Amino acid sequence: MLGSAWAWLALAGVNGFMAVAAGAFGAHGVSDPHVKSLLQTGAQYQAVHAVAALACYGLLRGLPGPATWAGWLFGLGALVFGASLYALALSGVKILGAVTPIGGVLMLAGWAAVIWGAAAGALRS
Repeated sequence: MLGSAWAWLALAGVNGFMAVAAGAFGAHGVSDPHVKSLLQTGAQYQAVHAVAALACYGLLRGLPGPATWAGWLFGLGALVFGASLYALALSGVKILGAVTPIGGVLMLAGWAAVIWGAAAGALRS
């Protein structure tokens, strides 16, 4: 279990790095308002869920199953969500926008895993 935690911790780090890089590029490297908006949205969601994935590491002691699921879902969801928006912003290929909701659903599933873990913990108390 903890071995897999290192992988999603690394995934959280990749998401955090990408969020900062995309945010900086959007702020300083592009002038098109639509592209700026896509980069800003991707960076915002990706950064929040990188932190959420990191928080799941702290939950591993009490709720190993839900925390592991949440960490993976946050990490992968943020990666798909952010990367698809960045690819759309930089390429203009509109079909890439169809991938973004997949990342959103994965992030929502991560929050559902947190709720599941909280409910399971409350039932044990």
